[in-house]
Amino acid sequence: MGKPFFYKRIITTTLIAVGSLFLTPAFAQNELSYTGELGLSIGAAHYFGDLNTNGRLNAPKPAIGIFYRKYMNDYIGVRFHGRYMMLGYSDTYNDNDFQKRRNLSFNTNVYEIGVQGDFNFFRFEPGSSYYRFTPYFTGGASLFYYNPYAFLNNKKYYLQPLRTEGQGSAMYPDRKPYSLVSTAWLLGGGFKYNLSKKVNLGLEVLYRFTNTDYLDDVSTTYAGTALFPADANGNPTAAYLLQDRSYATGDRIGIAGRQRGNSRDKDQFVTAELTISILFTSYRCKF
Repeated sequence: MGKPFFYKRIITTTLIAVGSLFLTPAFAQNELSYTGELGLSIGAAHYFGDLNTNGRLNAPKPAIGIFYRKYMNDYIGVRFHGRYMMLGYSDTYNDNDFQKRRNLSFNTNVYEIGVQGDFNFFRFEPGSSYYRFTPYFTGGASLFYYNPYAFLNNKKYYLQPLRTEGQGSAMYPDRKPYSLVSTAWLLGGGFKYNLSKKVNLGLEVLYRFTNTDYLDDVSTTYAGTALFPADANGNPTAAYLLQDRSYATGDRIGIAGRQRGNSRDKDQFVTAELTISILFTSYRCKF
């Protein structure tokens, strides 16, 4: 009677041990893990450049975007962000006498695709009671499309085809028509807070150092009126009127070679956005 009972105990113990070997990984693989988030951003954008040389923040315009952030770990993430923004400025905002006399203005829609790396200062673990808030640093690069325009007698004119600084003319062979697609380096930071197991909230400020000086259609010197002859009826063309708008503030100042903008510095812009995102999870082993 003793031996059968002993053998039964050995068999039972062996089955439990073998079962544990198979069940333990299964439990580990079923552990909840956050993999990324899909979100919306909404806020304001502001331009800095030849029309806003003092870095004023007095002409914000709307910005909206959508992004996906992939979590690499609790401190690092990689983000793909698409944005639509509006930018614009006018010399009427300036106090400088020359800029007021220059009287130029522009607006543009901007469509941007960016790749960013996000680096949390603190451990960030959604769903945790202890690691649900962190400031972060972000940096990356973007590709964006823009097309500056201005209004004349309540009519909208795109400025690049008008070649307001003589781009593409024989008189200025070094001035090529500028591209409407450019790139930018991104640098910024923000804060994010895990509101629940499924939702994150955030605030981010992101600065762009662009590789174009024509975001505002202003870069170098006046080309001169000779490049903008009257039309067939003897009337001034839109290009003539938009390349030098100082006639609205007094005598014309746009003689050939006179400074119109500063070609040494590229244009820049910034966004400040609120973000809300939905978290994605998976069940995988974290060991």
